[in-house]
Amino acid sequence: MVTLRKKLPVGIQNFEKLIEGNYTYVDKTKYLVDMIDTGTIYFLSRPRRFGKSLTVSTFDAMFSGKKELFKGLYAEEFMNRADYYSSPIIRLDMSQVTTYSNFERLEASINLMFENIAKQYDIEINNSFSPDVIFNILIREIAQKHGKVVILLDEYDKPYVDFFTQPEKAEQIRGILRNLYVQIKANDQYIRFVFITGISKFARFGVFSGLNSPEDISLTKRYGEMLGYSEEEIVKYFSEDLKDTAEEFGISVDALLDRMRYYYDGFCFDGIHQLYNPFSTINFFKAKSFDNFWMESGTTKLIYDYLKNHKLSVEQFHNIRVSRDFARSPGDMDSTPPEGFLYQGGYLTVSRAEGEFFALDYPNTEVLNSMSRLVSEIVCKRNDDDFAHYRSDLFYALDMKDKEQLQEVFNRLLASIPYDDYKRAAERNLKDNRYRFSLHEWHYRSMILAFVRGCGVAAVAEMHTNLGRADLVLDYLGNVWVIEIKVAFKPEDVSAKLAEAKAQIIDGNYTAPYPNATAIAMVIDDTKREITESEIV
Repeated sequence: MVTLRKKLPVGIQNFEKLIEGNYTYVDKTKYLVDMIDTGTIYFLSRPRRFGKSLTVSTFDAMFSGKKELFKGLYAEEFMNRADYYSSPIIRLDMSQVTTYSNFERLEASINLMFENIAKQYDIEINNSFSPDVIFNILIREIAQKHGKVVILLDEYDKPYVDFFTQPEKAEQIRGILRNLYVQIKANDQYIRFVFITGISKFARFGVFSGLNSPEDISLTKRYGEMLGYSEEEIVKYFSEDLKDTAEEFGISVDALLDRMRYYYDGFCFDGIHQLYNPFSTINFFKAKSFDNFWMESGTTKLIYDYLKNHKLSVEQFHNIRVSRDFARSPGDMDSTPPEGFLYQGGYLTVSRAEGEFFALDYPNTEVLNSMSRLVSEIVCKRNDDDFAHYRSDLFYALDMKDKEQLQEVFNRLLASIPYDDYKRAAERNLKDNRYRFSLHEWHYRSMILAFVRGCGVAAVAEMHTNLGRADLVLDYLGNVWVIEIKVAFKPEDVSAKLAEAKAQIIDGNYTAPYPNATAIAMVIDDTKREITESEIV
């Protein structure tokens, strides 16, 4: 008998379709069985495109009694227990709720979901009632007819987050959701199990203030690997895809994993386990190209506007130290600091645990480059220039080893930086990390670094040290540039700074690790805020 190769589950969030369609499924059902065996109401926060909806769908199949879908999976034993029984399910996907029009449409959209569920269980409801009243009736009547209900609430915060830039409307949305979700508490005796997911905890305490506090498993070691792929799981479940992709790149599987680890690994929710984003991993195997799949899959405008309105840079969010309490409940979107917003959105992750504290940082190169691009686009648009023009000019300069073109591109960037807007970010970053840079020097270094990363150029920077190592190493299509940047705070110091940069490259033997690299010394005249001297060494 020929065994058909498993297909890549690109865009598949339905467990039944995934199993019956012979798609690869990374078995996470041991966590679901454990949750059912040990508790009744759970809350899990994870970034978008991380497998939350697939998990909800898997719970749905487990409680619906679809035993045939779990053959060979960890949950097969659970489904075949002597005391197993199925339950009626109220499954709400709040990402499907209409929010773009008005609150009446929002409530009508929620009621439509309830109407479909009511038909499934032969329950009569009156759509003229408010959603909270209908939810209350639905829970009680389904339980009385069919037994205690299971409630699966996916993307609980989506309607609220849609109005994040309009605080007054967001507060009204929160009121509607609070009234809706409090029915879970009011009907506890009719409920068997509850699982709630969301991107954030922004609204958790406001929305759930009337609800018995769910067990928040978002940061627990026990469920730290419940969503996302470990490297061991990638090797186990995607072995054929690894081989094919490695062959495409002309490298070994181990070498491919090294590159994947650098680009897509690094999400962490418990301070211990490192995980790959499932969406990026699957799309990488499909495209066989190192692209920024996750960031480009949605909400780019949301994060773009947030970065622009709050005047945020990229470098200021490396190695941010926060308490575990902050990580558990960073606060509402109106009051949480930027690191809280970025952390809950998945743009920052736990990089390590330090006692009662967590360090936050960008999870991987994909997210760092994507954030860098957004910041660079914001800066470039100040001069009504197109980021694509900057990028194409940079590519030409790096590919043709054109020093003058590279200097011109960097100078256009430096001329676009709103220095006063980013002053606060610079001051905090310099203080927190004890850098020995001036404010302008921080701006120059951080913005150039963000720009080249945002363009997709492989960049290694030493701006976080003051040990004399090269400021910037760029690799574009195999052309390596080693760049040393100095800042002259007086025009008469430019020549001396250029000599210093050249000597540093030569004495430090900076090009030794990079055969055939182009080494260039650059000096920024702080009074002009541009590179006035540069020389290939």
